[in-house]
Amino acid sequence: MTAGKRKTGLVFFPAFDWAISPTHPEREERLLYTQDQVFEEGLLDLGNIFEFKPGIATKEDVERVHICVPDVERVTTESHMISAGGAITAADKVMSGEVDNAFALVRPPGHHAMRIVHGARGFCNINIEAVMIEHIRRKYGRRRIAIVDTDCHHGDGTQDIFWHDPDTLFLSIHQDGRTLYPGSGFPEEFGGPNAVGMTVNIPLPPQTSEEGFLYVLDHLILPILDDFKPDLVINSAGQDNHYTDPITDMQFTAQGYARLNDRLSPDIAVLEGGYSVETALPYINVGIILAMAGLDYSQVREPDYDPERIRQSADTTRYIERLSEGILGLWKRREEQKQKIRRDSEFIRRRRSVYYDTDHISEEQTEEVRVCDDCGGLVTIDSTANYTTRIFAVVVPGGSCPACRRKGEEIYGSRSRGDGPYQHIYFQDRDRDLYLVK
Repeated sequence: MTAGKRKTGLVFFPAFDWAISPTHPEREERLLYTQDQVFEEGLLDLGNIFEFKPGIATKEDVERVHICVPDVERVTTESHMISAGGAITAADKVMSGEVDNAFALVRPPGHHAMRIVHGARGFCNINIEAVMIEHIRRKYGRRRIAIVDTDCHHGDGTQDIFWHDPDTLFLSIHQDGRTLYPGSGFPEEFGGPNAVGMTVNIPLPPQTSEEGFLYVLDHLILPILDDFKPDLVINSAGQDNHYTDPITDMQFTAQGYARLNDRLSPDIAVLEGGYSVETALPYINVGIILAMAGLDYSQVREPDYDPERIRQSADTTRYIERLSEGILGLWKRREEQKQKIRRDSEFIRRRRSVYYDTDHISEEQTEEVRVCDDCGGLVTIDSTANYTTRIFAVVVPGGSCPACRRKGEEIYGSRSRGDGPYQHIYFQDRDRDLYLVK
């Protein structure tokens, strides 16, 4: 069941002073019940589980990932910076060798926050996992990183941020977007032109139970991770697949979450969604913590647990088996898929409409990526929000080749705020840790 005891770090931040509204599902009680359960079970009295206080992310940490419009201060609160800082603290404890793995139980969440941020969407303002990952790369050197997002909602923000990154594998297992927000996350969303195959989406049908999730883990996710050979595995640990969650339609259990975590064995887990604050989250989180620490989790059960009541149908089982086989085949043919992309022009364009459901902002975005065999490719973004605020951003990727950097500097240098319709023009260079605004 487990491979032996491991030193596990925990970072708690319930964000007492931040909530969308007093009765909103994303509120401080999400973590308070978990904290009570952890204390009641005496987990912090065990010799291999350690609690650490969260740090505070800096403006530079956020600007390494996001283009915040007009600036970081306008779209974040102190709670957002501490939530991201808690994820960074967890990463630092692992990277320094102080613990073997770590779980950041923090809020507000972040996986719906995209590269461009005009406001909040899906309860998220900044992407705390992405901020943590780029902190790791800045402080400890370039790493091949796999993100396994187990939130019930597709992690569209994380997908967007790493869409063009050949060193970051993003796998999202979620409820089918035809039945749940944000309406994305389909297998054909497979990565940008220079990172084909580095995005893998696994949309599961409603009422999928523990059997289906663990089948996908064993027959799809773990084989892909074996191929990719990441230096670090990050679990974007959403918990709203639970059978009691009020805003989703899945049938996962606390025991299932523990087994998934045990088999996945992430280096770092970061809390995302999960809104059944009393009947699910305390049990799920205790199970995950025990699994990460290499301790027995076999007795973790919800009070109303009934395996027969939440068993998935035979049709669902067959569907998931076919889906997994098809996606694994797509992964194995990723180089073939990459060669099919048009490479007879310097830039490839995509246009998107993005809706910020929390702040009711509509964004129209045109993104262009430079076709490149040597890095993720220079990216430019023309973004207009609510038809009044228009910005232009130049993004030089991490691990950039000289040609993409030169082109990015040339484009940024040729643009002047007074020459066109843009309120601001941004330049982001991850390798040089440079962030400029005109």
